[in-house]
Amino acid sequence: MDATELIIVLAAIVAGSTIKAVTGMGLPVIAIPVAAMFVSFEDAVIVIAFPNLLANAALATRERRHWSATRDLPVLIVAGVVGAALGTILFVSVSEKPLVAALIVVIVFYVVTFLAHPDLRTTPARSRRLAPAVGTVGGVFQGAVGISGPIVGPWIHSYRLERGAHVLSVTTLFFASGLAQFTILVAHGDLSGRVTATLLACIPVLAAIPLGSRMRHHISGRAFDLAVIGILSISAVSLTIRTFF
Repeated sequence: MDATELIIVLAAIVAGSTIKAVTGMGLPVIAIPVAAMFVSFEDAVIVIAFPNLLANAALATRERRHWSATRDLPVLIVAGVVGAALGTILFVSVSEKPLVAALIVVIVFYVVTFLAHPDLRTTPARSRRLAPAVGTVGGVFQGAVGISGPIVGPWIHSYRLERGAHVLSVTTLFFASGLAQFTILVAHGDLSGRVTATLLACIPVLAAIPLGSRMRHHISGRAFDLAVIGILSISAVSLTIRTFF
């Protein structure tokens, strides 16, 4: 990766980190497809893993006061960690295309459903029944392709939580599954030769989070919903282009 390519990747990380601070997601969805244009997909997933883990830890800590307003988090966390461990093991042995195709289908279905029914929400009773399965599936995708937002994002968004609780929920789940993913990557020695790039990517992440957090407090509820839907739509397009074209 030359200097120009590095600048482009770092710019994508800044954009993704800022959007993540606003909506709770966006960093891997934006940064991994951009980085994968210049390095291998495997390199992109591994290099982004720790900066994304750091971003989730920082955002979850900032919003921890909203814990009481969240829903199903303990169950989702445990299931996500189990799924991430399984997904990281599958990372080296399963073709990514079917997994990415499944992600795209999930995104498109949710976006279309939301636009047709803006008040769509998941009831507490239903979420309790389905939370273990959703957490596990999200974790598997985090471990296998480095992106679980298209699974976790729509699910938490359908709860219609207040903004702080929404961001705390998604970042806590991303952190839990991401920690499992990163631990296995380190244990397998996958960070070898990538430590410098990983640490360099942390700088724009930490710089962009305060900006995005301030922006979140100045947008309306409708704008927040549309920002989440926008990120999901962008992720579908970027994943489609990177994987199938």
